[in-house]
Amino acid sequence: MALPALVVSPGSGQLTGHGLEGFYRDGRRVLSHCELRAAGGEPLTVQGRMIGTDRARFIGTVRRTGERGPDPEIHMERLRYADGTERITFRSSAARPVRLPVEIRLGTDLAELGAVAVGLPGTELRAAVHGSGLRWSGPGVHAVVTATPTPEDALASAGLLRWELSLPPGGSRTIELHAGLEHAPGGPGAGPHGSRRAGGVRIPGPRRGTPAPHKRGDRPPPPWAAARLKCDDHRADALMAGSLGDLHGLTMRDPIAPTDVYVAGGFPWRCGLAPAEALWAARMLLPLGTRLAAGTLRALARSQHAAPGADFGRIPGALRDAGPYAPPSCTGIEATLLFPTVLAEARRWGLPERETERLMPAAERCLRWLRFVTEPPRGRGGYVPDPAPDGPYRCETQAHAHRAALLGADLLQAYGSSDAAALREWAADLRSRFRTDFWHEDRMGGRPAALLTADGRPVPYLSSTTAHLLDTGLLGGGTFAPGLLDAAQTDQLARLLGGPAMDSGWGLRGLGAKESGYNPFGHRSGAVRVHETAIAAAGLAAAGHERAAGALIKGVLDAADSFGHRLPEMYAGEQRTADGAPVPHPAACRPAAVAAAGAVQILITLAGLRPDVPAGTVSLRPVSTAPLGAMELTDLRVAEQPFALRISRLGMGMVEEAAEGLQLGT
Repeated sequence: MALPALVVSPGSGQLTGHGLEGFYRDGRRVLSHCELRAAGGEPLTVQGRMIGTDRARFIGTVRRTGERGPDPEIHMERLRYADGTERITFRSSAARPVRLPVEIRLGTDLAELGAVAVGLPGTELRAAVHGSGLRWSGPGVHAVVTATPTPEDALASAGLLRWELSLPPGGSRTIELHAGLEHAPGGPGAGPHGSRRAGGVRIPGPRRGTPAPHKRGDRPPPPWAAARLKCDDHRADALMAGSLGDLHGLTMRDPIAPTDVYVAGGFPWRCGLAPAEALWAARMLLPLGTRLAAGTLRALARSQHAAPGADFGRIPGALRDAGPYAPPSCTGIEATLLFPTVLAEARRWGLPERETERLMPAAERCLRWLRFVTEPPRGRGGYVPDPAPDGPYRCETQAHAHRAALLGADLLQAYGSSDAAALREWAADLRSRFRTDFWHEDRMGGRPAALLTADGRPVPYLSSTTAHLLDTGLLGGGTFAPGLLDAAQTDQLARLLGGPAMDSGWGLRGLGAKESGYNPFGHRSGAVRVHETAIAAAGLAAAGHERAAGALIKGVLDAADSFGHRLPEMYAGEQRTADGAPVPHPAACRPAAVAAAGAVQILITLAGLRPDVPAGTVSLRPVSTAPLGAMELTDLRVAEQPFALRISRLGMGMVEEAAEGLQLGT
């Protein structure tokens, strides 16, 4: 993956048009078929594997009529890149020259990614010979494949390119294919800035009438530092590297301001800007620098509602399913409340003051929306309805609102606004009411209600959304903001999240296993969601419940090992057994931004890094149980300067590199 381009193929390397197979660009399937034959048959693929986020290698052998013995004389290597380049190399070990006939069948339906993902592909189009390859035309768009060397024969009716390759003894020959997309001027489906929609998500594309570029050098560099982890448990090193690679594959330039880079939600459902997920990813990657946060915040500020009215200050976002107990929630509300939080924490990590000032007006508009939507009669009892204006009132939405208010007040005070005190007062009032209205007493010690209905009735099912109550946000001096729960309620929630009903052994279930409606495959009713597990682990560690945090961290690391260190967005919440393995969810995004960023956060959580760059301080409070053993993190960023640390097997922390002038504490 190298958005806006990606390739889906089986281990054989052959693209047969089955399911999601194909090369895609700008949300369009440029190729559905790329089937190679040599010496009259299919090569035998003996290995197919990813060798990077944006490329894969397939190794095979070619058997020719008359060959004797078990040893193949012709070896094949296919190097496939997400940008539409494929290099096919044949090498001969034969003692004599070999004439090798090669043909490649190509085809496409030019279907939208969203349609293919839900099982609605298009009809295969007829090809036309075009230069040194083939071309397919659809309404307003063309797919083009060029080949080097020029094929000796091209059959448009069958979509075939043919060569007769001469291989000397010990020699090799290479065929290179380039697939691309061209948009016709004024073609249907083109939107502002050459954008297209795939599966309901806008995917930035090239300007109308220009061919899509397919140079690998056109990819934006990662907007974060190349952090490295060395851990006693080497699986953690692989998970960190793999997650950062996946995130790089998901990076996209904003078509309005190409210097602003954010990460897309994930493949196949959210290959464009998903506001809440982009902000979560940016927040979780702050230890690697503030550039991703800055680009994401700027892109979302441009989408913010600026017209007077009930939506003034809100960031647009789609509805999403919320499980069996509640109507869909609004990702736009979550993004609106995350915006000031991410800006405030980015400032603590070292976002330059000029960048912070530039984004302050958008943050203030988010906070104005928060106060507006909680004033009577819109917000019952001062709670944020989600979706607005009718609710219900979700516990995680109140946690987002409370954190936004406190960190937003921190920002306002830093820039001399008189509204900071009123915002803190509002947050204190919310805390007081929440601890009564949202707490459900029972014989097991009580639990937070997952939501209040529109008429104020608590619904006390136990879900992973309650983990957001532990995520209070970073304030100055390495301290965290107060939470919505008191100390006793926090301890009780920690016991519940660490118990067998919620901890599957592979991570945190979306819904407690004893709850009515629990479904281990329910994406909001039982499946393990990686980013909420990461939020829970970080919150538990900060609240002093290190063993529960360590168990969740180890569970996710064990699951990642089964998934080849590329965690899906979610997987089944079935109970872990001695001989079991985590079961993939069939509809999960993989790669997924929040899963990859959550994996990074889970690992860095163990260091307990708490910066306050405006105050010139940074503290280190590692998890004392050191669940993964000794670890060393290098090439982090604090104050936009390299930062490195080491954690011993006893959980003792040591800073090894830091920006000059930072005062260090533990």
